[in-house]
Amino acid sequence: MESTVLMRGGLLFFLIALTLAAANLKLYTTDGEYQIVREYQVVGDRVRFYSLDRSDWEEVPSSMIDLKRTATEAAAQQQATDQVTKQFDEEAAAAKAEREELARIPQDSGVYRIEDGKLRTFKVADITVRTKKGNTLLRVLSPLPIIEGLSTVELAGEHSANIVHDDRPEFYFQLDKEESFGIVKVTPKKNVRIVEQVETMPISKEYTETRDLVQTFTKQLPGENFYRIWPQEALPPGEYALIEYVDKEVDMRVWDFRIELPH
Repeated sequence: MESTVLMRGGLLFFLIALTLAAANLKLYTTDGEYQIVREYQVVGDRVRFYSLDRSDWEEVPSSMIDLKRTATEAAAQQQATDQVTKQFDEEAAAAKAEREELARIPQDSGVYRIEDGKLRTFKVADITVRTKKGNTLLRVLSPLPIIEGLSTVELAGEHSANIVHDDRPEFYFQLDKEESFGIVKVTPKKNVRIVEQVETMPISKEYTETRDLVQTFTKQLPGENFYRIWPQEALPPGEYALIEYVDKEVDMRVWDFRIELPH
């Protein structure tokens, strides 16, 4: 956030400097010299200009002035000013649109999207821990019971009811507290979707978690534990989930979704 403000501040400073520079022109003479003028006019066979050195209007024969070079440089200078002005206007418009969008996101912890200008709220999914001793239905693992061997964290059903028609969906994440979060690709099996596998070591009782994390970009937003997250690359259609988790504690919340692209 701070770097963005500095970048915009630097762009504004550059724009002001460029605008001030564009207000002055180099009036070239035919011998290659020039003087800085505020403006000039071609009147018949004379060139009338306002000299910044002498703060007054002066006239010289047009045969002494390289009008082509003067006009070419002035046009290039104006084009550069216009480009920077356009960039600044576009960034200002984007910043305003972002502020308006962020204002629509609830402060309650959870996962949200803006779709077609409307707020969409995702519900925390029920997850099941399948172990060799049976299943446990949970919303949050806190933490997994100590059972040696391999366990799986699962979602019911082979497909999520939360359809997203975007291969690079952006989500807003309001965290309860500062924890790890990300997007995972879940694996459909018969009647379930596997979020991750957990192996418990027989002696140390330590956990090893295996999950298929998607490479993402994240941006911290104004507020406490407020982020935007989106995939670095387009995702193929299929089953996914956002997770908030604590490493090595098998402690997580899950929000599932399915990507379906229009034909």
